[in-house]
Amino acid sequence: MTSVDPTTDTGRPGPGGYAAARLRLLQEEGRPGPQRRAALARLTDDWLAALFTAAVKDTGVHGAALVAVGGYGRGELSPRSDLDLLLLHDGNAGPGALASLADRIWYPVWDLGLALDHSVRTPAEARRTAGEDIKVQLGLLDARAVAGDPGTAAGLRTAVLADWRNQAPGRLPELGELCRDRAAREGELRFLLEPDLKESRGGLRDATALRAVAASWLADAPREGLAEARRVLLDTRDALHLTTGRATDRLALQEQDQVARALGLLDADTLLRQVYEAARTTSYAADITWREVNRVLRARSARRRLRGLRGGRRPDPERTPLAEGVVEMDGEAVLARSARPERDPVLPLRAAAAAAQAGVPLSPHAVRHLAAATKPLPVPWPAEAREELVTLLGAGEPTVAVWEALEAEGLVTRLLPDWERVRCRPQRNPVHTWTVDRHLVEAAVRAAALARRVGRPDLLLVAALLHDIGKGWPGDHSVAGETIARDVAARVGFDRQDTAVIATLVRHHLLLVETATRRDLADPATVRAVADVVGTPGTLELLHALTEADALATGPAAWSAWRGSLVADLVKRVAGVLSGQGPEEPEPAVTSAEQERLAIEALRTRGPVLALRTAPGGTPRTDGEREPVGVELLVAVPDQRSVLPAVAGVLALHRLTVRAADLCAVRLPPEAGPGSVLLLNWRVAAAYGSLPQAARLRSDLVRALDGSLDVTARLAERDAAHPRRRGVKAPPPRVTVAPAASRLATVIEVRAQDAPGLLHRIGHALESAAVCVRSARVSTLGANAVDAFYVTGPGGAPLPPEEAVAVARAVEAALRTG
Repeated sequence: MTSVDPTTDTGRPGPGGYAAARLRLLQEEGRPGPQRRAALARLTDDWLAALFTAAVKDTGVHGAALVAVGGYGRGELSPRSDLDLLLLHDGNAGPGALASLADRIWYPVWDLGLALDHSVRTPAEARRTAGEDIKVQLGLLDARAVAGDPGTAAGLRTAVLADWRNQAPGRLPELGELCRDRAAREGELRFLLEPDLKESRGGLRDATALRAVAASWLADAPREGLAEARRVLLDTRDALHLTTGRATDRLALQEQDQVARALGLLDADTLLRQVYEAARTTSYAADITWREVNRVLRARSARRRLRGLRGGRRPDPERTPLAEGVVEMDGEAVLARSARPERDPVLPLRAAAAAAQAGVPLSPHAVRHLAAATKPLPVPWPAEAREELVTLLGAGEPTVAVWEALEAEGLVTRLLPDWERVRCRPQRNPVHTWTVDRHLVEAAVRAAALARRVGRPDLLLVAALLHDIGKGWPGDHSVAGETIARDVAARVGFDRQDTAVIATLVRHHLLLVETATRRDLADPATVRAVADVVGTPGTLELLHALTEADALATGPAAWSAWRGSLVADLVKRVAGVLSGQGPEEPEPAVTSAEQERLAIEALRTRGPVLALRTAPGGTPRTDGEREPVGVELLVAVPDQRSVLPAVAGVLALHRLTVRAADLCAVRLPPEAGPGSVLLLNWRVAAAYGSLPQAARLRSDLVRALDGSLDVTARLAERDAAHPRRRGVKAPPPRVTVAPAASRLATVIEVRAQDAPGLLHRIGHALESAAVCVRSARVSTLGANAVDAFYVTGPGGAPLPPEEAVAVARAVEAALRTG
């Protein structure tokens, strides 16, 4: 091949003309990326068509076609893209003629220095190869005739598409495995400082795989934003090719500023954030698509099994309630038929918390519907919304996928507007594994595993979510973060004291690790300075857990046994300075008129008396159809054994969630008569549905106290029918003795994952330990129960230290095995 004429006799560019026209096109400014790629594909088509026509004329081969496949077949030619070509023939030409025809096309391409992926096959050979190699089959799905007989190319593409759809149940799992292997090898594009735009998860390969899934007609990807994400990745690759002059897909650090300028962006961080956004959209679409593929394949398998059963009929999908307005169906959390998002602004958070706690994904259709229909939450948020946020953050690893589902539809920034500044924000420090936003969610996941170490897990989880929120602003991110965290905490509905604690944790989240690793811990001034900043033992406890959660969520190089020991040593020294500020003993109960009335009636009737009322600060729903979020249940019972486990068990049987509870003996005037009364003040909410009638609760409580209702067995039956989802492993319970917490009783502190019947099991364990519960303070903070029980021995005195430790161990053992 010696001809280098700028044009051919067909008027199309020859090799020299094509090279010059290609150079002018690539140097042309102002042409958008999609237009440039399409123009480059058309120019290349014209040149190859001219080569093919001349070669056919010279060799006399007929019945052949030149077919573009893969990216070239889609018309997505980047400046340094390979040319993926298939020379398709009918098998009538001899091997020598075919080889000559191919050489007259391939060699001019190589002479220009263009990369070429080529093959010569008949349609039957192409289909057979595609059946053996899924990568070949994927390329042929985008086959497009460049020159020659268009019918031959069209026939091949039609046949390959038909094969793909027929073989989809077997081929799609293979494609999914390829995608997972590639992701494990190349990493997650949106978290890499030097991402591979093509091979990393969320990159162009995944976008192509989603097209292939859609072509199978078995499942489809979410389309919104996907085309734009693909365009961003292709435009970035184009700029990378042009600035480096190389066929590379890796966006190296030293080239990011230049690529950003080529794209008209402010800087490299702006570029990475844009690329990360595109990768996030693609990854989320891939997650949903592969979940749908697996669901469809499972359903097909189930239908085949049913056909083998005589008279078998496909059952309707089971709908298991998870929370008010939320059910699990076919492995996803979806909205119940009765849900009214337009009347229930807490529903997005309730659905997210329920999905994360159950360890199931949140249905994309449900999230989209919630985003479109739900009204904004009032500011400050109602108590239920705050509790659901804490429950979501405390669910552990499942929180990540649910949070991303909310982010995909813009619900996170609607709930927390300050999140926008950290969303997809890169971190240039190589110690960091994640972007700022993902790091914050990962910190909450790590904090959830440490929730048993602190008395206020709700404050820990929210502080973990916000500790780096200031990185979206100029200056010291801890200083900026303190102001933002104070605003967010108040918005979410924390009171002034809790808001101050969260702000302190965010402002000083680096204090412990920096002091422990850079200062002399033997110097009293160092320890006193930290104590002055922290202020209280409770804040120190929270800051210690936050420090560890932050480091673990940063990356493997950020935390070690050595660092952990230094921080623990500092915390121990600071705690010594802050000692003497332990838990306050509860004040003796002062009964209200209503409580005294109930207690007198309980003494008179020698049985339990109940009353329901709206709790202070209860916030009714906007639909007016459900009880207020805060509902108080007052129970007065003549003092006797088993009161606590009986009442707690009856509430669990009626699916009432206990948010808080107090138990104490009330003082009654002498004229009320002999005997004492236990008063239990509960703040409860229905897990779903309406609250039961007080008369029904009283009837069941009477039966539970006289032994005719076996609450333990009933709860066990229900748990067996609806077992907790496997794979969602909560941190183990922690039961301790609070030292010097009370002069009159021993304080047993229980920190555990909240669950139906938890308080019932605790009460039984304490009763089995032969101790008397003098009073109790029960609180549910998100998904965590933080309870304190003031117990005495049979004689009414605090327990000896060894016996107190034995009781705590017995209660913990009962909760671990319950």
